[in-house]
Amino acid sequence: MISSRASVAARACARTSGVLRQQTRSLATVSSSLFPGEPSSPHLVTPSIPGPKSKELSDRIGTFQENRAHGFVVDYAKSQGNWIADADGNVLLDMFAQIASIAIGYNNPDLIALAKTDEFITATMNRAALGSFPPTNWQELVETGLGTVKPKGLDNIFTAMCGSCANENAFKASFMAYRARERGEQAQFTPEEMQSCMQNQSPGSPDLSILSFTSAFHGRLFGSLSATRSKAIHKLDIPSFNWPVVAWPDVKYPLSQNARENAEAEKVSLAAVEEAIVNSKKAGSPNGPVAALIVEPIQSEGGDNHASPAFFQGLRDVTKKHGVFMIVDEVQTGVGATGAFWAHDKWNLTSPPDFVTFSKKMQAAGFYHDIDTRPSMPYRNYNTWMGDPTRTLQARQIIRSIQDHGLVEKTDQVGNYIYEKLTDVIENGAGRGKVEKLRGENAGTFLAFDGKTPEIRDKLIMEMRKLGVHMGGCGDKAVRLRPMLVFEQKHADLFLEKLDKALAQL
Repeated sequence: MISSRASVAARACARTSGVLRQQTRSLATVSSSLFPGEPSSPHLVTPSIPGPKSKELSDRIGTFQENRAHGFVVDYAKSQGNWIADADGNVLLDMFAQIASIAIGYNNPDLIALAKTDEFITATMNRAALGSFPPTNWQELVETGLGTVKPKGLDNIFTAMCGSCANENAFKASFMAYRARERGEQAQFTPEEMQSCMQNQSPGSPDLSILSFTSAFHGRLFGSLSATRSKAIHKLDIPSFNWPVVAWPDVKYPLSQNARENAEAEKVSLAAVEEAIVNSKKAGSPNGPVAALIVEPIQSEGGDNHASPAFFQGLRDVTKKHGVFMIVDEVQTGVGATGAFWAHDKWNLTSPPDFVTFSKKMQAAGFYHDIDTRPSMPYRNYNTWMGDPTRTLQARQIIRSIQDHGLVEKTDQVGNYIYEKLTDVIENGAGRGKVEKLRGENAGTFLAFDGKTPEIRDKLIMEMRKLGVHMGGCGDKAVRLRPMLVFEQKHADLFLEKLDKALAQL
């Protein structure tokens, strides 16, 4: 009897293993099926990048537009899948993806098919002022696309133009909801409020603030820039709101091996958050009461800085306690790169955030929220376009492609593989003594590590480009990996091979 049961268990285990192997194979062939002509290796025709044609085209652009941030000029027609082609004919493995903005590969056939539909052509030829004259299919379009990935508890969707716009309008919505709560839901605006706001004075223009963290990046519009703290060059010479800031927890990596010490660092930061909120409500506060706190699940532009789920639960607890709205900025972390569709899903919060902003990989932009934070009157959070139907169509197809091909699960799988291999490269291989602080364990392909110095980081990125891999940096000395969701183990192996060679040359 025992051996019979063991035999049944063994057969069941074998079947399960077979299913898992089949799933792994299917996940690993997504890129090949979508992009059958995708290159298998870099193609380099110039000794350095940018090459002469890129430089010439960039110089021409520079006669009428800022060009000093150009990396190289791209031939998008010849780019495919995970590979980016430049004006000189170089073809590189792209692990930066238009600053983390391409989800399912260059010239994805699903998106090309969408672009040929009557629905897409009509939306492109007749751009709607969505807040006043939405098209007949707008409700169906949003509900079958953006509406299928609504974060838990957030049933309203505000569409916008970009990530900065998403955050900026979430700020406005939080301010209006905060004042509506203070004023009373049915209360009308007073004549004094109506008149004083036209002079940018209180009570119509109240002294309210947004709390953010050191090293945060939330955009470059006036409000979002005031909450951005990643690089001085972003903020110089631009007037800003005097809003409070709290130090991001000084955690050590890997998080799993430094849990006790990191918990203490997070406790310090949480105490500072609560203190800033309490002090903001005191008479004479230079900032005005904190109406909302904004936080990235992983501080991206500021250096790929992480914290534990317990830290974010602590933020939710503090904000709920003090009547402060919580805005989760998923502009860069959202849409699958962390191994979950929304990075904040991994926190398992006891109550959802009040706003979740999105852009980048979604191609569309905006925020999810609850009806309680919808303004009391029309035209208050409004502009001409209120988003873009063509981008919303793209977002719907991107979401469908992600779901159809299991790309979130695949990204989680590939990310774990890269993390394990990078650990060995950094601790025992060519990276030892040159790069450090690998982070992104269990965060999909949303990985990063530091150069020992900013100079080493910059040189490594350029060496990788010479070897045919396009990468990006962030913070003072971090290298961030931002591949697309169609990035597979074969691409990871190529990246690791080139990284080992580049590190050996430093």
